Amino acid sequence: MHARHLLVVGGGMVAQRLVEALRDRDTAGAWRVTVLAEEPRRPYDRVALTSFFSGRSPEELALGDPALWDDPLVTLVRGDKAVAVDRAARSVTTASGRTFGYDHLVLATGSYAWVPPMEGADLPGVFVYRTLDDVAALRGYVHDLQAERSGPVRGVVLGGGLLGLEAAGALDALGALPTVLQVDTHLMSAQVDLGGGEALRRLINRIGIGVRTQAMTTRVHEHRRGGVGRVELADGTRMDAEVVVVAAGVRPRDELARDAGLTIGPRGGVVVDDTCLTDDPDVSAVGEVACIQGACIGLVAPGYTMAEITVDRLLGGVSAFPGADTATKLKLAGVDVASFGDAFARTPGALEIVWADPVAGVYKKLVLSDDARTLLGGVLVGDASAYASLRPMLGRELPGDPSAFLLPEGTGGAPDLELPDDAGVCSCNNVSAGQIRHAVTDEGCHDLGAVKACTRAGTSCGSCLPLVKKLMATELEKLGVTVSTALCEHFALSRAQLYDAVRVAGVRTFTEVVERFGTRAGGRGCDICKPAVASILATTAPAHVLDGERAAMQDTNDHVMANLQKDGSYSVVPRMAGGEVTPAGLIAIGEVARDFGLYTKITGGQRVDMFGARIDQLPLIWRRLVDAGFESGHAYGKSLRTVKSCVGSTWCRFGVQDSVALAVMLELRYRGLRSPHKIKLGVSGCARECAEARGKDVGVIATDKGWNVYVGGNGGFTPRHAKLLAEDLDTPTLVRTIDRFLLYYVRTADRLQRTAPWIEEVEGGLDGVRAVVMDDSLGIAADLDAQMARHVEDYEDEWRATLDDPEKLRRFASFVNAPDTPDPSLAYVAERGQVRPATAAERAAAERGEPVLVAGSTLEVRS
Repeated sequence: MHARHLLVVGGGMVAQRLVEALRDRDTAGAWRVTVLAEEPRRPYDRVALTSFFSGRSPEELALGDPALWDDPLVTLVRGDKAVAVDRAARSVTTASGRTFGYDHLVLATGSYAWVPPMEGADLPGVFVYRTLDDVAALRGYVHDLQAERSGPVRGVVLGGGLLGLEAAGALDALGALPTVLQVDTHLMSAQVDLGGGEALRRLINRIGIGVRTQAMTTRVHEHRRGGVGRVELADGTRMDAEVVVVAAGVRPRDELARDAGLTIGPRGGVVVDDTCLTDDPDVSAVGEVACIQGACIGLVAPGYTMAEITVDRLLGGVSAFPGADTATKLKLAGVDVASFGDAFARTPGALEIVWADPVAGVYKKLVLSDDARTLLGGVLVGDASAYASLRPMLGRELPGDPSAFLLPEGTGGAPDLELPDDAGVCSCNNVSAGQIRHAVTDEGCHDLGAVKACTRAGTSCGSCLPLVKKLMATELEKLGVTVSTALCEHFALSRAQLYDAVRVAGVRTFTEVVERFGTRAGGRGCDICKPAVASILATTAPAHVLDGERAAMQDTNDHVMANLQKDGSYSVVPRMAGGEVTPAGLIAIGEVARDFGLYTKITGGQRVDMFGARIDQLPLIWRRLVDAGFESGHAYGKSLRTVKSCVGSTWCRFGVQDSVALAVMLELRYRGLRSPHKIKLGVSGCARECAEARGKDVGVIATDKGWNVYVGGNGGFTPRHAKLLAEDLDTPTLVRTIDRFLLYYVRTADRLQRTAPWIEEVEGGLDGVRAVVMDDSLGIAADLDAQMARHVEDYEDEWRATLDDPEKLRRFASFVNAPDTPDPSLAYVAERGQVRPATAAERAAAERGEPVLVAGSTLEVRS
């Protein structure tokens, strides 16, 4: 069958969704699709542009599965702008001169940032906030200014809407001092009412962002050194500013459609009907460029709906645009804002119920029908936790007293909501409560990841995930499905439950733990529960890792306090706190490596790894290292590994804090802390983030006011960037915060669970962790503080203690019955001036007498 050609002009989020939907549904291959993208990259998450300033790369912002663009029926043309549409010939010409024919054309050109007419708008230092190139240019400009001057860079954002607040947050993240200038009476005036806007202003002020309302900018003045110097307002006042970000709104990019003679709306945009067709049946328009039901909608969720409708129609469906869901949820530097439905109570007879706590910075409003029963809309500022549950109830009766839904959690009253099947849960992907229930009951999706993969719910902005999880759990409960959280067959408790039980009971040995909490007395445990219990006891009843029966409970690496390699040898990693090492220390390590013939390599954690040590050599090597002042680096343990740092303000001209000193202090504080999985920390001395702290379990980034702390960054199979936990902390508060975070993780995470998935699954997610760590919501902060103090006080170097204990040293022999005989199976060859394990072919060649130099682990190599 000859595939028809669908041509999509525009490479944004809506275009990506359209292509994705087409390839999902067009199983017969009736359509091939070409996407003409003006930008030189794949479609990316424009909603998350601000995260670019906190370390996410353009590649990380890319949308969907990259394999989509390898589909033989999909062609992505990048960096070539469409410049003309010939409707008669059904073709589109690009800036490069290429012409693409089509059977059907979809305009998905989006919108552009509108810059109000004013003198000085073209000066260097004036930016818009729309594309990755825009934000990259803004970041580079601010960094250059910071390098040239000693004081902070002052920035002004023109516009106090969604985009303006995102831009202000970005300037703040860059270390600038932003002020938002809003023409209207309050922030986000299109989404929230005056009361909500005032609450939002107070919260924004608290995080260091200035706000001036009813402030219209009329001119940008040039500085005598060039670039922006100040802005002038309509009332004649002037404000100093070195950077201006214009976020005054967007306008649809409808120039192609205008030139092609398509009908344009009175305020711009290509006029389409409810099927997204223009007045040309061969041309559709979707997303922000479409004027549908009389308006252009600058939100991604309605654009996704239009994309789905267009695909449905192309494949013979009859769907139509149901109306836009303009619900909005924003989180700016910890400030929650949400608006949905008739937030301004414009419905005749509508009633408003308002609850406000100015001290806590919380404002909530529900809009109800005149009988106070049907939910029409709402505004939530400072605490938007009810958003996920309330938004799907729009147009439906709320059970019980509506005001109960506005009260803080824990005050009682708010009844559980039983969502009807047709209630929308994920507006980004148009997923209903019924679809989620179906996925659980009929598709066998019994965990959150499976439900997300099956329905796409929660895969865009993620604001609906708490509700998705709740629906899934409810359905599982109805099915009688019990998801076991037991540690293993020997313990019916989860790791977190067992941790609490062991801690409260005060038991100190594995035998006691089995006797008290095991499924059967006298159980011997298994490879799952024994290392887990050993890890628990390490923080509830600290003792040497090889003391008594604990030695037999350890994983292979902990058992010999070294990492087993593929050839049966071990690697040795001494601690270098914060990556700092003296020349004498480096010489000592070099001499050890040379004398024992060890292969050496610098690790990603800023220290030296030495490979090829026999087990009987480990005590000899460590005696030399301990005498030189080194101690165990715990590279073998599920514990703190390293605290990576940049050189900070001591040496770097951009550094604003002493990151090395802090990293050294943190590494010495948390060394030896056993945990469910390995832990890594990072400390950067400025926003440039040279220590890559946001890729760590705990990342600390210096600011002019102190330290920002991020949590949940992980590498490995599923890399994650850390998320902001708290800002501008002084050093004592920072340390206390990290203390509590680490021990809360140690106590409650599952076995082998890293911090990123733990934060997703722990009660309340990141907000819940923040409440426990910062606000002591569980009342355990003092206990966590005391436990960390005991850890610091009780720490001892495991290798130093081992060297002083003849009984422990007896473990380090190649053969029990011949302790003085080294392992003869280890063999090495020379390569690049060092040694590496001999391959099987090299061993065989040596045995045949061929010229291959193979020797034991003391092979001396000179380059």
